[in-house]
Amino acid sequence: MRLKSVLGLFFSLIMVIGLLAACNNEVKPPTTNEPTPSEEGNDSEQNSSGTTPRNETLYVNGLQWGPPSTFSPLGGNPAFPIAYANSRTLIYENLFMINMLDGALEPLLGTSYEWTDDTTLHIELNPDAKWNDGEAFTSEDVVYSYELGSKYSISWSNFWEAIDAVEADGDNSVNIRLKQDNPNRLTVLDSLQLVPMMPKHVWEEIEAKSGNDIAKIREEVNPDPVGTGPYKMHTYDNQKITLIRDDNYWGQSLFGGLPAPKYVSHVIYKDNAAGSLAFKKGEVDVSQQFIPQVWKMWEDGAPIKTYVQDKPYYLPGSMPSIFFNMTKDGLNNPDVRRAIAMAIDYDKISELAMSGYSGEMKPSITLDTPSETKYVDQDAIKSLQWTTDVEAANKLLDSIGAKKGADGIRVLNGVRLGPWEIECPYGWSDWNAALEIVAQNAKAIGIEIRTNFPEAPVWTNDLQTGKFDIIMNTPAGAVSPSQPWDRARTIMYSEGVAPVGEMAFWNWGRYKNERADELIKEIPTITDEAKLKEMYTELTKIYLEDIPSIPLMYRPWVFHTVNESVWKGFAVEGDGNNIPPQISIDGAGVKDLYQITNK
Repeated sequence: MRLKSVLGLFFSLIMVIGLLAACNNEVKPPTTNEPTPSEEGNDSEQNSSGTTPRNETLYVNGLQWGPPSTFSPLGGNPAFPIAYANSRTLIYENLFMINMLDGALEPLLGTSYEWTDDTTLHIELNPDAKWNDGEAFTSEDVVYSYELGSKYSISWSNFWEAIDAVEADGDNSVNIRLKQDNPNRLTVLDSLQLVPMMPKHVWEEIEAKSGNDIAKIREEVNPDPVGTGPYKMHTYDNQKITLIRDDNYWGQSLFGGLPAPKYVSHVIYKDNAAGSLAFKKGEVDVSQQFIPQVWKMWEDGAPIKTYVQDKPYYLPGSMPSIFFNMTKDGLNNPDVRRAIAMAIDYDKISELAMSGYSGEMKPSITLDTPSETKYVDQDAIKSLQWTTDVEAANKLLDSIGAKKGADGIRVLNGVRLGPWEIECPYGWSDWNAALEIVAQNAKAIGIEIRTNFPEAPVWTNDLQTGKFDIIMNTPAGAVSPSQPWDRARTIMYSEGVAPVGEMAFWNWGRYKNERADELIKEIPTITDEAKLKEMYTELTKIYLEDIPSIPLMYRPWVFHTVNESVWKGFAVEGDGNNIPPQISIDGAGVKDLYQITNK
C-alpha cells in the first residue's frame, strides 16, 4: 500500500510534467538567455560540436526547450529524443509502434502478441534485432527493462499495478502475466508501446556501480546511449541535439532500408516566436509547436503543409475539458451542469483560442476519430449530446425553478448560481481564452462564473485536492491502446479517489456513479467487441446524463507541421500510406523517415 502511494505520487508528478508539456504552447520555453542559432543568423549549422550537411539533416523543433541534462530513460527529465510517454523510437525502441490513425500496435522489436489465456500475454520478438554496440537483443533485455519498473519508482512502474511477472520464453519470446486480482489487459497493451527497451548488459553495470540506488542511477547522463533504434547520439550542446544514423541498424529488413536523413537535429529555440520564424524560413523541417494561424505561412508562399489539408488541419488527439466539483451546492445539480454545457460557444473557443484547429465538438468520452468512435453506438447517444443553444439552456433552468434575482443571477432552491471560479494556469493562453468565453457564456443564462489563472503549481494542488469550483484539465491526454477506457477512468472512476482535501490523481471532481464504476472495472477484461460496444455505449450515456465534465475543444496529439524546402514526401491524410502524424519520430510516425526524399 505504501509502495502504491509512493508510485501514485511519482506518477502524479510525471503527469503534471506531461501536462505542462501538453498545454498552451506545448512546453514552457527555456529560461536560458543564450542566443538561438536563428538569432545568430547562422545558416551553416556550425556550433561548438561540429557541422552536418543541410541536405542530409532533418531539423525538428518543439520537443526540447532547455539545455539537455540527461539522456537516461531513468532520469527525471530526459532530453530529446529520450523523453518518455510518446513512443519516441529514434534511439530506444519499444516492442510495438502505436498508430493513432487506427489504434493498431505495429511490429517493431516485437513481431506479434496474443493472449494465451485470460491473464497471459505472449510476445514474439524479432530475432534480427540488435543493440547499436553489436550485441543481440533478446528476451532477457525485455524482462530486464520491465523489471526496472518493478525495482524502482520510474516512469513505467505504474504498469506493475497490473503485472505479476514478465518471463523469458526462450531467447526470442516473453510472457507477461497479469495479476489475478487486476487482469487489466488495456494497461498492459499500453506498456508494449511505451516501455523503452534497455540493454541489460549496459545498465546492470550502471546499477551495480550505483549500488542499486535509484537516486545515484539518475545521475547517469548517458551521453552515448546504447539502443536498438536507427540513430545514435552525435553531438549536443545547449543549443542543439544532433543524432547520426546507424548504418548497421537491424531494422532495415523491417522498414525496407535505412531512414533517409543521415542526421536528425533538434534546435533549442528560446520561444515559439523564434521557432516559428525558423520553421517558416526552412531552417526547421518538422515542427511540433503551436503556430497561430498556420495557413498564413503557406499563403505567404512558404512550402508549409499540415497533415490535414483543410480546417481544422490537425487530427484530434486529446480533449481539454472543464471538471465540476461535485461537492459544491448548485454544481452538484446535473441540470445546472447541462445548462452550462448548452450555453458554451464551442465554435468561438475553436476560432479564438485554437486558431480553428478544433473540429466540431461532439460531447462524449471518445475522441471524434474512427479508432475511438467505433466503440460507441453513435445513434444511441445522439439525443443526449448537447450543442450550443442558449435559449434551451435558459428554458432548462426555468423548468427547474432557477429564477433570476435583481442582479440577473439565478437562485435555485436558495442557492445562488455563482460566483463560481473557473481555473487553469496563468499563461496558458489558449486555455485562458477558452475559460473567458465560458464565463461570458454562463452569464448569458444567469450563472456567474469568474476566471482564475494561478501559477501552475497552485492549479495542480487545487486540481488534486479538490479545492476548486470548476477547473480545466486534459483527461488522459494520450493516444494509446487503452483509450477510451483510460479517459473514462480519469473522468468517472471513483474507486481509490480520496475525499476533497486529500490528493486525487484522477476523477478530480469526485464524481460517483456505482454503475459507471462497474463498467470501468469490467471493460479491461472484455475481449468480445460487440460486448465492448454495448458497455462503452452505456458508459457514454451515463457520462452524457450526469456531465461530470465538459470537453471544450479537440487538440492534436502533436502539432505535426512540415516545411518541404529541403525534404519532401511527408505523409498527409488520404495518401494511402497509413502513416500517422506523429512528427516522424514517434510510434508508427517514424515510417515517414523512410519515404521522404531530398527536394
